Amino acid sequence: MLLSLSVSAQEKNSDSELLGRAIDYFQGGKYHEALGLFSKLDKRYHLNPRFQAYIGVCHYYEWEYEQAIARIDSVLPQLEVFAPHERSLYYFVSAESHFNLSQYEEAIPMYERHLTVCFPNERGDSHYRLGFCHMLNHDIDTAYEQFKSALLYYKQFPKEGNQARMAQTEQMIKGLEDKLIRRGGYFP
Repeated sequence: MLLSLSVSAQEKNSDSELLGRAIDYFQGGKYHEALGLFSKLDKRYHLNPRFQAYIGVCHYYEWEYEQAIARIDSVLPQLEVFAPHERSLYYFVSAESHFNLSQYEEAIPMYERHLTVCFPNERGDSHYRLGFCHMLNHDIDTAYEQFKSALLYYKQFPKEGNQARMAQTEQMIKGLEDKLIRRGGYFP
């Protein structure tokens, strides 16, 4: 009996160390390694919503978008108490996963939620993706506005290597302006 209690205590210490290592891997951007450890622990303990979201982020970086959505979207309501910038990561990962699966209707509210909690220098990418979501859903008026917003944020918060994204955004705006003119629509 004493031996089994000792083994159980050792397993818990080992699992605690495993969790610490998984968190370290996650924070260090080693998502593949973190995913393996989190998954092992989740099978044993059914981890809390934050760790479920971590698993979702790991799946996203492994290009496993269905699994990312399954993990993150299921726990998002329970994450509302977390800091805004932490939530912004989960919203963005969910939105990007939906976008990469061509689920534009599902991606739109996630990008919009991201915009409410992210830092201003992160907003350009969400507006850019929202532009594509609306354009692919044939809503060129909203797409045009989203690309214009993206360009404003890209100009306000320039990043090294973002020149190609800005050029593409300008081309998208020009193309949508042409469509709006041909349609006889108004644009600012």
